Amino acid sequence: MEHRQTQEEWEEEMSLKILDFVRNEVYMDLRFLGVALSALVPRANGQIHALATDGKLLYFSTEQLLRVFQNNARYLDRAYLHTVLHCIFEHLWIGGGREPECWNIACDIAVEYTIDCMDKPCTKRLLSWSRQCIYEKIRENRQGASAAVIYRMLTGMEPEERRKLAREFFTDDHCFWPKQNDSRASLKSAEENQKNWNKIARQTKIEQQRGKNGGEAGEILSAMISAQKSRRSYREFLQKFSVLREELHCDPDEFDLGYYTYGLNLYGNLPLMEPLESRERKKIREFVIVIDTSYSTGGELVSGFLRETADILRQSDSFFSDSRIRVLQCDNKVQKDTLIEGTQELERFLEQFELLGGGGTDFRPAFSYVNELLQKGACKNLGGLLYFTDGKGIYPRERPAYQTAFLFLEEYDTDAVPPWAMRLKLEPEEFKTPDNAI
Repeated sequence: MEHRQTQEEWEEEMSLKILDFVRNEVYMDLRFLGVALSALVPRANGQIHALATDGKLLYFSTEQLLRVFQNNARYLDRAYLHTVLHCIFEHLWIGGGREPECWNIACDIAVEYTIDCMDKPCTKRLLSWSRQCIYEKIRENRQGASAAVIYRMLTGMEPEERRKLAREFFTDDHCFWPKQNDSRASLKSAEENQKNWNKIARQTKIEQQRGKNGGEAGEILSAMISAQKSRRSYREFLQKFSVLREELHCDPDEFDLGYYTYGLNLYGNLPLMEPLESRERKKIREFVIVIDTSYSTGGELVSGFLRETADILRQSDSFFSDSRIRVLQCDNKVQKDTLIEGTQELERFLEQFELLGGGGTDFRPAFSYVNELLQKGACKNLGGLLYFTDGKGIYPRERPAYQTAFLFLEEYDTDAVPPWAMRLKLEPEEFKTPDNAI
């Protein structure tokens, strides 16, 4: 017997055709995004009223797609690109311990800012007064347009002002974004999705640079990807200074839940096996940050570096609650030593931070100072030392007893850096507003 197509099946079929049409339209203007635009697998979902994604599937409402396509088809081009850019910038996975509502708004603003910078036919729209105002603040801030930077701007705003921005920039639903309290299987799947989009982002940048297709739009997106990659590299780099340690926390993987619940059912309030009160976690406990305060290192870049480090410090998955961070300012001698214990002290430090020094660069005094702290017992669990510099200075000859990394803002003389030191090249663009921004 021939199957007769239902109304629901017809609507889903038409919705898939619309999504295919929208993807092709965006591709015609932004060909270097070919892989990214085809990476999400469409799936109908009657519980949502806008596009949504978990990094693998593209959820859509058939009712919304059909209605919007009939009334304002151009909006779907922008909405589709908006969701894909969230994945390229890895917004779904890098929220960490940030406040979810504020982080969602920041991600939407970062993506919409990027799209408005592109000024392509498939996404062109008139800028509202609200958009013009927030874009002007982003440019004046001169710290770039990443979600992390915008998040810091939003935290200083009144709740009502943030709600207005949420309404202005809302485009897709973030309900399927991974959450810290998701199941182990869900978190593992999210990690795989993030790795996949990491590869797609690199490929997208290569495609743009190879053919220079996309023009100014491609240059803007490429700059955003570079900044995001540098932040991600720095976050992953910090994990090299982590240590394995027991932390007070119930570990559900270390006991049999079946026996536990059986005891509760049998005796009322007596489980057969108590959950463990602690679990081993690999986090950062104590390390030193040295800031090169010579004339060759700009205060704006130093402040940007410290703010980015602070964002990572706030994430509970990276640091123990009793972590100690020591910040040294040093040119040819140690100008200031600041010990930070806890998020409140971190906030005060950032608010009151002032760059001291301005002489020549000599890396040796900082290492001598840290060695003295170790001898006196002031540093008992030192995980390592990070030296933020342009790389132009006198390096110590002997290897210290702790891990050491130099973080460079520009190209450096690889032969001058001691072989025992780790090194990471950061992108200065991540602390600045792109020159071709609107």
